[in-house]
Amino acid sequence: GRALMVLLLSATVSLLGGLIFGYELGIISGALLQLQTDFQLSCFKQEFLVSAVLIGALLASLAGGILIDRHGRRRAIMVSNVVLLVGSLLLTLARSFAVLVIGRMTVGFAISVSSMACCIYVSEMVAAHQRGLLVSLYEAGITVGILLSYALNYIFADLDEGWRYMFGLAIAPTAMQFLSILFLPVNPVKLSSWDSDCQKGLIPLQDTEDRAAAKREPYQEKHYSFLDLFRTRDNMRRRTLVGLGLVLFQQFTGQPNVLGYASKIFHSVGFQSNSSAILASVGLGAIKVLATLVAMALADKAGRRVLLMAGCVVMAISVTTIGLSSRMDPLAMARDCKAPTDPNASHSLTQHPLTPVLSQSAVSPIPPASDAVKSQAGPGFAATMSLTKVFASAQSKEVVPNSSLTQKRDWVGQSKKGTLESTGPPPSAAPWAQHTVLNWITLLSMMAFVSAFSIGFGPMTWLVLSEIYPAGIRGRAFAFCNSFNWAANLLISLSFLDLIDAIGFSWMFLLYGLMGVMAVIFIYLFVPETKGQSLEEIDQQFSRKR
Repeated sequence: GRALMVLLLSATVSLLGGLIFGYELGIISGALLQLQTDFQLSCFKQEFLVSAVLIGALLASLAGGILIDRHGRRRAIMVSNVVLLVGSLLLTLARSFAVLVIGRMTVGFAISVSSMACCIYVSEMVAAHQRGLLVSLYEAGITVGILLSYALNYIFADLDEGWRYMFGLAIAPTAMQFLSILFLPVNPVKLSSWDSDCQKGLIPLQDTEDRAAAKREPYQEKHYSFLDLFRTRDNMRRRTLVGLGLVLFQQFTGQPNVLGYASKIFHSVGFQSNSSAILASVGLGAIKVLATLVAMALADKAGRRVLLMAGCVVMAISVTTIGLSSRMDPLAMARDCKAPTDPNASHSLTQHPLTPVLSQSAVSPIPPASDAVKSQAGPGFAATMSLTKVFASAQSKEVVPNSSLTQKRDWVGQSKKGTLESTGPPPSAAPWAQHTVLNWITLLSMMAFVSAFSIGFGPMTWLVLSEIYPAGIRGRAFAFCNSFNWAANLLISLSFLDLIDAIGFSWMFLLYGLMGVMAVIFIYLFVPETKGQSLEEIDQQFSRKR
């Protein structure tokens, strides 16, 4: 009975941790529309408000590892809950821009610490054959949190100061997670029981040599300094290579940006109205949730290596397909902080279906409260969104389906010179048919990409990271890799438009495809299979082998 209780509470902590993370990332897209009006936010202020979460998260990934290792995983989660409650209250009661920024920074710090501590704590708490399922549950929580944030963005969009409710509702899951963890034990790692478990045959070791060695060397927790991550002691350097390789390839396969193109594709495929765009965005989110559930089911059966490699192969094929189809049917990308506010812009273009343009009305699933909001939501919204992507996907970890909602202004499809003509003769049927087919191929490729990421890199990167390091340095090692994840995500997101200017959209995606192929080779050569093995056994195998 106690074992079942621990299992259920661990699952609750993992799911709620992910849900809070996803919710805080997704909610800003709807809140910004109202905050812009209420606080008269300029372009720069919106950018700064959105990037405040990133600053907090980066600080947490630098300092959080020490907190997790020195004071324990459970206490780190509880501290992050208290910090998150403070941040949520600051945001809910904010009367000035400065308080909003401090609140978002506080929230960023809290969700970053919580994400690291949750994955490590749950991986140490549960049996080897359940670890994949329960750590992947965190990823499922993120996807559910994002979908929930969209729903609430929509519900509170017409309410006066609805953003206060949006930020304030994060308090409920935070309090639930705090209460759940109060009933869980402080020290989850039962080091002494491991050796006897091996002898009983509960944990299958890979070969007889390992089994014999395990009996000869009872496991003892060792103490490590941060610099040991780069030394040959216990093969720590190779473990660091595996961890950094996974988080960097997770970003360099184009994960933060693929969905930046989503709103453009939704529009050109025919999702013209608000409700259609909501449906498309929620549909993409639902695909992500389903794919993450598949990953949870397969993590302990197929194994981490297989899912990572299969996911990378599908991602590489998907982005290559997007790149090739955009070569055949180029759609220019323009960046402009001050998007066009002419209410007739989108209507005048419907006569020329080969040059669709995204407007607020075409893509936003969050209907503005009034025409005033609609006109004021234009200037500066785009610039903030390139940064929204940064964390929208950073811990996923996450390609987030929110791009189709939030990238309203970033990807205004325009002709290269920025002028759009609707006066020309109607295009012939053949090119239009080809255009439609290519758009649907691109849309399906994007769905495949989202699914593959949610089965492979999304959950498996963090599962492997929570397994490969020894207990004595696990928190600091995880935080070190996590800081590279946030930094790489920021770099990829902010350099995306510059790179498109330099090499073109299709070449950009073909480059992502090449990175996917390299990721498959890296995983094949360096990433070990860890399914069904205890954390201590994984540690001993890493220590003994190349």
